[in-house]
Amino acid sequence: MSYSVGQVSSFAGVTVRTLHHYDRAGLLSPSGRSGAGYRLYSDSDLARLQQILFYRELGFSLDEIAEILKDPQANAVVYLRSRLRQLSEEIGRLQRLTEVAEQAIEVQQTGVSLTPEERFEVFGEISFDLSYATEAQLKWQDSGGQRESMARAAAHSKEDWRQLMGQAAAWRGELLAAFDEGEPADGERAMDLAEEHRLHIARWFTTCPPDMHGRIADDFAADPRAFALVVPPSQQRPGLAAYLCKAVHANAARRAVTE
Repeated sequence: MSYSVGQVSSFAGVTVRTLHHYDRAGLLSPSGRSGAGYRLYSDSDLARLQQILFYRELGFSLDEIAEILKDPQANAVVYLRSRLRQLSEEIGRLQRLTEVAEQAIEVQQTGVSLTPEERFEVFGEISFDLSYATEAQLKWQDSGGQRESMARAAAHSKEDWRQLMGQAAAWRGELLAAFDEGEPADGERAMDLAEEHRLHIARWFTTCPPDMHGRIADDFAADPRAFALVVPPSQQRPGLAAYLCKAVHANAARRAVTE
């Protein structure tokens, strides 16, 4: 039995234009022509179209489909196994994105509600990168400290934020002065500043033992988004993040000896 291009389009749920494209590409050429020269598709053509649409649904390109159909017995399994691996990886990626989206919603809903003017007044140049915040939430989601930090941050009032950000700004000024004056990162002044930062975290967010403080400082040195939470880009200097990281670890070592 023969079918017109319009009938095949209706059967298969594809456009006439798509069928013409498959014909020009040599992927699906109709077996016959009507007396007026119109394309006519046979049952075997429809079976081939079904295969094409199946592979298209799996995400194969037309060139890949053409290669598969040259010898389905030899080629299909190889291509399908490869596509299965790709789909599995994509599923994993989408699952991770779903987790990030869920955490982003939590982050957006956490914290004191401020107008844009109030936010600038309280936080100044300090910005909270949402991508970093959600990654950090995923990284530390099983940590009791992370949960406590998020809960306490959500409970802070506008006045709490104004006070803690004022303390952070004063500390930041002292850190910049120590760095600019060439104080060694493992010297008393820098280590005292590191200890002050650790106690600031403990006061306002969560208990911060020296080993945890060291992991936080490692993030500062490794990720500019993390360091921007304590020193805005306009005030940063080359090497400052590494300087603070070294000071934090030196302070942790000092405390291990004295305690």
